[in-house]
Amino acid sequence: MGTDAGMNAGSDGQRDAGSDGQRDAGPDGQRDGGGAERLHCLVTGASGYIGGRLVPELLRAGHRVRCLARTPRKLRDHPWAGDVETVRGDVTDPGSVAAALRGIDVAYYLVHALGTGSGFEETDRQAARTFAEEARAAGVRRIVYLGGLTPRGVPERSLSPHLRSRAEVGRIFLDGPVPATVLRAAVVIGSGSASFEMLRYLTERLPVMVTPSWVHTRIQPVAVRDVLRYLVGSAGMPADVDRAFDIGGPDVLTYREMMRRYAVVAGLRRRLVVTVPVLTPSLSSHWIGLVTPVPASLARPLTESLRHEVVCHEHDIARYVPDAPGSPLPFDEALTLALRRVREAQVATRWSSASVPGAPSDPLPTDPDWAGGSLYRDERRMPVEASVESLWKVIEGIGGDNGWYSFPLAWAVRGWLDRFVGGVGLRRGRRDAERLRVGDSLDFWRVEEIEPGRLLRLRAEMRLPGLAWLEMYAGTDDEGRTHYRQRALFHPRGLPGHAYWWSVAPFHAVVFGGMARNITQAAAKGMSAHGADARAGRRESHESARHVRRARRLRRG
Repeated sequence: MGTDAGMNAGSDGQRDAGSDGQRDAGPDGQRDGGGAERLHCLVTGASGYIGGRLVPELLRAGHRVRCLARTPRKLRDHPWAGDVETVRGDVTDPGSVAAALRGIDVAYYLVHALGTGSGFEETDRQAARTFAEEARAAGVRRIVYLGGLTPRGVPERSLSPHLRSRAEVGRIFLDGPVPATVLRAAVVIGSGSASFEMLRYLTERLPVMVTPSWVHTRIQPVAVRDVLRYLVGSAGMPADVDRAFDIGGPDVLTYREMMRRYAVVAGLRRRLVVTVPVLTPSLSSHWIGLVTPVPASLARPLTESLRHEVVCHEHDIARYVPDAPGSPLPFDEALTLALRRVREAQVATRWSSASVPGAPSDPLPTDPDWAGGSLYRDERRMPVEASVESLWKVIEGIGGDNGWYSFPLAWAVRGWLDRFVGGVGLRRGRRDAERLRVGDSLDFWRVEEIEPGRLLRLRAEMRLPGLAWLEMYAGTDDEGRTHYRQRALFHPRGLPGHAYWWSVAPFHAVVFGGMARNITQAAAKGMSAHGADARAGRRESHESARHVRRARRLRRG
């Protein structure tokens, strides 16, 4: 099961939600001095877009948090990792679900199987049933689920598979034995969410847009900080509350109006939008995949969800989670906050925090022969006229706007080819311009392991007939001199995999050899620039001291 990629929900705010929980909390099951009960919460999908932001908000509210993750090490580098309990498991496995729910008061369900194949609806169905039953057996007091807002009066069979499955999961929890809160949101505006990135790139890159007819569909977007606030507040709902709630912001807009208002907030010229009726959801998703960082596999459920009007029909959530002054946040303010986060490089999680559907997740094997299987290698070693620290700064800053220190056209062509076959391409970029953590997406790679100051290992998520990794090491040799080591590894899948490796092997000297040379040269230049700055600083300091001594002599004279 995958975590939420921020398609119907995202997060930008790091305040508001859980702000009442800043008081000291008492023991489990007790109330703190302000009357708020301290609960033990389970968060599924904590490595994803929503879960990764919900966890710190629950902690701020004074709750204890346990995270269920298929790959716990993906949570290792989050700022809150040391404040939570992490357990390994999958919502499709009853045994691991039962163990994770033991002693839990409130369970947050933030996963879905979208993109795992044609049977994803059945996978979602069985996982939700398993979770509901194991929650009953464990004595869980409430399940909180974030789903999608569905249009009124539209038969369920006419909905997109994405929305239909979300609706069914919510219904399973509401029909189950444990009281449930089902929050239903349409487009959620937050830095790094798939919906926001799609809106942002479509508007910024295309002054004149030929768009499908769904740009005239009315939508009620909601600010991400309001989504977080409702999620946190749902934990304390009375035991007799067992229902769904529509959540949305104060503005109801068409997608066309959203693009035009984005242009105003972002300081862009007025965009010309021309609609045509021939762009189907499938064609729209491929078009979005070419223009934006959001791949077609994720763009399709987004565009399919926009075919029908999605507007809230009630705001009953405010009876249980009261709106603070100024909330729900207006659309323009949500855009302003999201853009500020992006420009200040303070995006906590992105849509790409979630695993890409169909992407390999196999870790690099410790056995180099892979139990007798083929494992092709391209290895480079080079001395560096710089410190290990300077070399590591270059390594950790690779990708995104900084590029790959290699033949740019070759990387661009590889990214275009990956986009053409439905892959993620190069445009996912980085979450942070300087720092990486395990689980971060990095163009068409994902950070599999990072040892600060020593090792960066990336796992390929482009479409390949096999599995691939790229490793970069910073270290010293026996004489204490800085050395750079780089390894590209490929495990072919069948004959196409072997053919692929040998077809690209002639270009490795240019691509990987050039990368190694340019990385070491960049480290050396960075060291020289640092040294020049230090020397300039020393000269300025000496000059200032000389002026001080001269002034003292003049005063004495």
